[in-house]
Amino acid sequence: MDFKKLEELYKMELFDNVLPFWLRHSPDRECGGYFTCLNRDGSVFDTDKFVWLQARQVWLFSMLYNEVEQRQEWLDCALLGGEFLKKHGHDGAYNWYFSLDRQGNPLVEPYNIFSYTFATMAFARLGKATGNAVYSEMALHTFETVLARRDNPKGKWEKAYPGTRPLKNFALPMILCNLALEMEHLLDEKFLMELMEECIHEVTEVFYCPELGGIIVENVTTDGSLSDTFEGRTVNPGHAIEAMWFIMDLGVRLHRPDLIEKAVKITLTMLEYGWDKQYGGIFYFMDRKGCPPEQLEWDQKLWWVHVETLISLLKGYHLTQSGDCLRWFEKLHDYTWSHFKDRAYPEWFGYLNRRGEVLLPLKGGKWKGCFHIPRGLYQCWKTFKQINNSTAMSDRRDFLKKTP
Repeated sequence: MDFKKLEELYKMELFDNVLPFWLRHSPDRECGGYFTCLNRDGSVFDTDKFVWLQARQVWLFSMLYNEVEQRQEWLDCALLGGEFLKKHGHDGAYNWYFSLDRQGNPLVEPYNIFSYTFATMAFARLGKATGNAVYSEMALHTFETVLARRDNPKGKWEKAYPGTRPLKNFALPMILCNLALEMEHLLDEKFLMELMEECIHEVTEVFYCPELGGIIVENVTTDGSLSDTFEGRTVNPGHAIEAMWFIMDLGVRLHRPDLIEKAVKITLTMLEYGWDKQYGGIFYFMDRKGCPPEQLEWDQKLWWVHVETLISLLKGYHLTQSGDCLRWFEKLHDYTWSHFKDRAYPEWFGYLNRRGEVLLPLKGGKWKGCFHIPRGLYQCWKTFKQINNSTAMSDRRDFLKKTP
């Protein structure tokens, strides 16, 4: 593989294709916030605004402003969404609604904890980008609410009958692994360390099942045991693999090579487990016992699953020089770029059927927004840059050793 060419490919795709698409079509300059329901060509097909997608876009442009370049266009875009959310996204006590109409009137109650987690990420990054303490305080207040609701994420909107089959879900501890590092600049060091260790334990011990060949399940009982139910048998390969690059980042932060090695091992196990050997690509949902999955969309191939897996594989290779990671990355890169990238219009498709054919031509909707594709391109570009820089440094050292 030509790492230099791949570094340039991911960089160009991010800055010349995907970001311009969102900057051109997404901002709602009349009412504030962003349109996320975009057709293949970028035209708007619905004006409702989903809080977690609004927050993700605030996070993305704030992150780019902080980490890449202080472009005013990026900061302006982040502020457009941040001010809209500040005014309309919550009930006044930072309970974040799930969705709003175009003007910002609430449509769906704040039942979804991920509206809160992404609002936390958004305002932590926006506070850092602007130096505005109000945004940072919003992030901290919301983060406290997330932690308080860990044991009952949906609160009074929980549909399950209390006490009959108590389960806990993988998604929140997974997100907290990432959120801990996003909030690092705002948290007390002792608290941060305790939170990171707790999240690592949940992800790599509680939901990790060595007795099932080393896979991660989506739901376990409150005592950490397996449940032979639809929910308890559910496996989401993309979720598990995405969590592994969060764990790798934590391993780097904590100087824990053992943690990185375990995350690489789980990445490869889950990819082998979830790979569609007939048509290629990664299944969306699976049943750990091979029973019919509950989710009717189980065999679809989704954008975020494949992009997040590219990140985990590339980080795994960079951190451990795993040949298996590199071989899988090459295979998945070919599949992802040949199936999800739209050759006629900017941005990427999100939903394919099992055979890899485009199922929905949209570029954004209720669930797909300005997040996984640009974040994935950014993470891969950055990792290729690190690989190339370390290779150049190694070559330089070798040259100096040979020089008399």
